[in-house]
Amino acid sequence: MNELVIRPKSKFVSLDFKELWAYRELFLFLAWRDVMVKYKQTAIGVVWAVIRPVLTMIVFTVIFGKVAHLPSNDIPYPLLTLSGTVPWQFFANALSESSNSVVANAQMISKVYFPRLIIPTSAILSGLVDLGISFLILMGMMAWYRITPTVNLLFLPLLVLLMIACALGIGLWFSALNVEYRDVRYIVPFLVQLGTYVSPVGFSGSVIPEKWHLLFCLNPMVGVINGFRWSLFGGKEPLDQNGLLIGALITVLLLVSGAWHFRRTEKTFADII
Repeated sequence: MNELVIRPKSKFVSLDFKELWAYRELFLFLAWRDVMVKYKQTAIGVVWAVIRPVLTMIVFTVIFGKVAHLPSNDIPYPLLTLSGTVPWQFFANALSESSNSVVANAQMISKVYFPRLIIPTSAILSGLVDLGISFLILMGMMAWYRITPTVNLLFLPLLVLLMIACALGIGLWFSALNVEYRDVRYIVPFLVQLGTYVSPVGFSGSVIPEKWHLLFCLNPMVGVINGFRWSLFGGKEPLDQNGLLIGALITVLLLVSGAWHFRRTEKTFADII
């Protein structure tokens, strides 16, 4: 009797891109499902995508702009905070959704085979809808203050890709760990809340003293948020090239190690989930 033995390919990360492409329709379905479920049975639906960044902008403007009187580099403080809130909220929501995505899809994983990597990835990309809505609000605010985007705006898609890669790298780690250690679902909200205040969301990165700059830039979202503002406001918010490079290197490390750990442990998901 002939036996068919399926073995993983001998790669460091062991990613089969051909297989992932074959399941692209499932990937798109899961991403769209996550978008629909997010606002299902809510009274105001996608308006939440407008309310959250606007309320955050107001709170940070009052705390950091009016009370703490932090500098804004000649950028209206509401714009400074909103330009930090838009990328941060995408990252925070993507990280939260992807970290719990494997456990949330336990029934699918235990019943049918498909590349498990699709689950956390689709959970992250579903947040692009909210990102698009928030970005339109930001553009409207810039028009209100009569600030015209510079040619640096052309670099914004690269920063968005870097932000997605960062969220995916950390999300792969946490989604795999969450299967075995359910404490992760309590740790992630705490880290997201902490990250809001140690990232330049409500303030400019230029206020950080030089002696703390390297430590500050170990947070990969620092380079993304600073780059986001640079792409919108040009010379008013100079690009921190060293911070962006450090963040990019850390993001690559997180993405590669996260994919390796996820692929190494996914064979046990159906047994212990």
